[in-house]
Amino acid sequence: MTASKTSSRPPFRAEHIGSLLRPAELRAAHRARAENKIGDAELAAITDRCIVDAIRLQEEAGMEAITDGEFRRGSWFLGFVQAVEGLSTKPALFSFQGEHGAWECPHAHGKVRRTGGITVDEFKFVRAHTAHTPKITMPTPSAMLFYRGAEAADRTVYPRLEALHEDLVEVYRGELRALAEAGCTYVQLDEVPLAMLCDPAVRAQIAARGEDPAALIRLYVDLINGVLADRPKGLTVGLHLCRGNYKGQWMAAGGYAPVADELFGRAAVDAFFLEYDSERAGDFAPLAAIPRDKRVVLGLVSTKRPETPAAGDLVRRVEAAAKIVPLDRLSVSPQCGFASSVGGNPVTLADERTKLGLVAEVARRIWG
Repeated sequence: MTASKTSSRPPFRAEHIGSLLRPAELRAAHRARAENKIGDAELAAITDRCIVDAIRLQEEAGMEAITDGEFRRGSWFLGFVQAVEGLSTKPALFSFQGEHGAWECPHAHGKVRRTGGITVDEFKFVRAHTAHTPKITMPTPSAMLFYRGAEAADRTVYPRLEALHEDLVEVYRGELRALAEAGCTYVQLDEVPLAMLCDPAVRAQIAARGEDPAALIRLYVDLINGVLADRPKGLTVGLHLCRGNYKGQWMAAGGYAPVADELFGRAAVDAFFLEYDSERAGDFAPLAAIPRDKRVVLGLVSTKRPETPAAGDLVRRVEAAAKIVPLDRLSVSPQCGFASSVGGNPVTLADERTKLGLVAEVARRIWG
């Protein structure tokens, strides 16, 4: 294999998706705050200290892109919901496999607008504590719309869902501008609905409630492109595809072929972060639809279970993908975050360190 050793801009050869396991100290602090045993200031100080430790963990593992582990959020989307006026949560129409099925999803109860920073302070804190590249993660607009279908919003507030779409796009565009003004150069949008629409069972469920799966795919790509229209110069944006990640469970299965032409062909992002850790993700064939100016991050290492594959096996999988997308345009990562919600996946901190280190080792073996 021949390829350039490094990537001068993100995504880097070794990546991770963003969320990390909350340490016991942080979980205990949240319980203590809920019981009024400590105040907001003490919780904030403990959170800051735990984030600094998480930053060091990433650096020691060999990561160049550094996040705050999403430690300030209850879940991958909840920080966004809590920061945006008009958003709250209601029960989702979709459920996870296994015993942790039901969950609360975003819902627009009022007029949606950005009243201040959503992730800007997260970025500033990470930048102040690392010499590496801070990466900010946010849910995509589809995450605010998909899980409740036509009831994604109070219809007395939004008789036309198109008006909600427009307001959401403005929220994101405002946040991207503020991030860029603060110095941010790397954002990852986390996309679950488009990955779920790869699943025939999900598409059937969508059709049964009177919606057109193909139309939703087009809409969600259009919304991503609306968010990125006139995006700040120098801002790299990756899109992470996820089939659900909650306590080791998932919501959908199926390869990327049903969304490949629309998503890979039209989405105005710089890179696609794709889950490829299990047979549920299908094969590499849909990667042929990815344009030559886009990068691909192969999510080969599972965060859902403690088992860790051999580095040599992962190298061979990258070699297989490189038959479709040239090696210079590939990177490696875990398939998702380690803790899309506070509870985290059924892995340990030691597992997390091992898996991040494995990703870095595989990247060194391939790209030097």
